[in-house]
Amino acid sequence: MSFENTVAVISGGASGLGLGVAKRIVDQGGKAAILDLNAEQGEAIAAQAPEQLLFIQTDISNEAQVDAAVDKAAEHFGKVNLAVGCAGILGAGRVISKKGPMPADYFQKVVNINLVGSFLLTRAAARHMQNNDPVNNERGVIIHTASIAAFEGQLGQVAYSATKSAIVGMMLPLAREFARSGIRCMAIAPGTFDTQMMAQVPDEIRQQLAAEIPFPPRFGDADEFASLVQHINENQMLNGTVIRIDGAQRMR
Repeated sequence: MSFENTVAVISGGASGLGLGVAKRIVDQGGKAAILDLNAEQGEAIAAQAPEQLLFIQTDISNEAQVDAAVDKAAEHFGKVNLAVGCAGILGAGRVISKKGPMPADYFQKVVNINLVGSFLLTRAAARHMQNNDPVNNERGVIIHTASIAAFEGQLGQVAYSATKSAIVGMMLPLAREFARSGIRCMAIAPGTFDTQMMAQVPDEIRQQLAAEIPFPPRFGDADEFASLVQHINENQMLNGTVIRIDGAQRMR
């Protein structure tokens, strides 16, 4: 399915990887609903292409808000045939630090946003996609953002790695369940990309991460991520698995 014929819902679409996906879809003639908490930024982005973009302020961890947002997107554009989950938080911290044990509610917050939010977007999007008219027997594609931390989580990434591993683990059972409806499910595991999330990381850690990337020896950019989203959207044989995009980076 080409981006020209795509109507997407993108969580975390007001910045970073999600914004890169939204821009690429719009540049190729498609449409997208941006789901994000940042109203000021989201509305400004949507105003740049009002016929192709819709901003819906959404807490991705809130069941009612996610359902309502995807309903609104489907009503506004007539359908939804691509969902891209990019909303997430880093949730860095040791289980036992100098400040004491990690609070359970902090760990739960990371789970709610990164993992439960991914589930909620999947459920809301699939509910609409199953009613789409099939194109080459396909009704929709769901793509979530995992991380190479799902496989090689660093010290201090217990909460983050747990949620990203769980996203990877969801893909095959989701693909098997939705096969009867012609809906594919995939995950992308980025390495170190230059996003607002990475901007929160201390310079010393950023330099260490950059030094671990064999080639190209730099952080990835949002359009490179969006290019992979486009390829997955167009290639029907990609289903039920995860693709790393990391420049051969293996975190230590």
